Amino acid sequence: MPSKMPNSPPHDLAIAGGGLAGGLVALALAKLRPELNIALIEAEDHFGGNHIWSFFESDVEPQHRWLVEPLISRQWSSYDVHFPKYSRTLGNGYYSIESKNLDRELRKHLPAEALKTGQKVEKVEPGLVQLSDGKKIAANAVLDVRGGGDISALDIGWQKFCGQMLRLKDPHGLDRPVIMDATVEQIDGYRFVYCLPFSDTEIFVEDTYYADTAALDSATSHSRIAEYTSARGWDIETVLSEEKGQLPVIYGGNFEAFWNANKGVEARAGARAALIQPITSYSLPMAVRTAILIAEMPEISQSKIDKMLRDLAAQHWKDGKFYRLLCAFLFLGADPEKRYKTLEHSYAKSEPLLARFYAGKSTWMDKISLLTGKPPIPVSRAILLLLKFR
Repeated sequence: MPSKMPNSPPHDLAIAGGGLAGGLVALALAKLRPELNIALIEAEDHFGGNHIWSFFESDVEPQHRWLVEPLISRQWSSYDVHFPKYSRTLGNGYYSIESKNLDRELRKHLPAEALKTGQKVEKVEPGLVQLSDGKKIAANAVLDVRGGGDISALDIGWQKFCGQMLRLKDPHGLDRPVIMDATVEQIDGYRFVYCLPFSDTEIFVEDTYYADTAALDSATSHSRIAEYTSARGWDIETVLSEEKGQLPVIYGGNFEAFWNANKGVEARAGARAALIQPITSYSLPMAVRTAILIAEMPEISQSKIDKMLRDLAAQHWKDGKFYRLLCAFLFLGADPEKRYKTLEHSYAKSEPLLARFYAGKSTWMDKISLLTGKPPIPVSRAILLLLKFR
């Protein structure tokens, strides 16, 4: 390990935020650049929060699978969707990660002195992270992955959800996930129920909405989960855990204004850089790619990581234009109680198209296919949105 100059900062990289994006960067560096001295700074007493992150097999490149493989709790070879007009089983593999696995792997592979929990970040700037208690952490480079920041320059709807991990008295009978059950009553926009079978009697059930506002009533969602499980004939023995969240779904806005509104450092990742899947707002696929890119940098300096991540975010924004248009169709083109028809229309397409769609790799033919057929929204609205978001 090369020796440091006496007056050099004590860390090669300080990562502000110990959620999924920050944790994956730390794990990738521990594997590929173990000689680096890093600091992973998290406000809570554990990393990753309280979440279940899921992804499709097509979301992560095969050569990058090593990064997430140790984190996976369950995997399935297929999944189901249910809409009023049809149900369908799709063969794209599906994987789920529990946040406790991220915390476990970080503590397993990084030295204790690198893991700084219970330390809230107040401010970041090149070469320095300032904590809320006044302490400062110096580094050759600083990476900001603390969350969405100021999103006032973006046009957004919301994906909001409440989920419960349930233990049932008897087996539920599912052998694969139900990614979307949109046969439920449509309330507050596009509503569906999401089910992940973790064992014969343990199942994660989530009440999800694509809504105009972020307002979320947990008690009401829990009641609707109970109604759904009862209708399926599932008798709940106990609720093992709960989670909830509100994710912005971006359908327009000004990227430059968004970027400039969030001061600190240019080196940003995760939601802080809008490096999210445009349709689902999930950050895992881009978090994996970002972590690998950082870990493979020959030299990590503030100027180099700033430029690399600024360019990555700008390109991702450019590449997401078509997907943001589809989100505009969903939130601005469809009446709230009929938004499900947009997804019903999309999920009738071929399996390879859908795999590329979620991986953000749609071809021109895919895009044409998604826009053809009986329109799920009024043609007049579609034309206006095409003109506005072209």
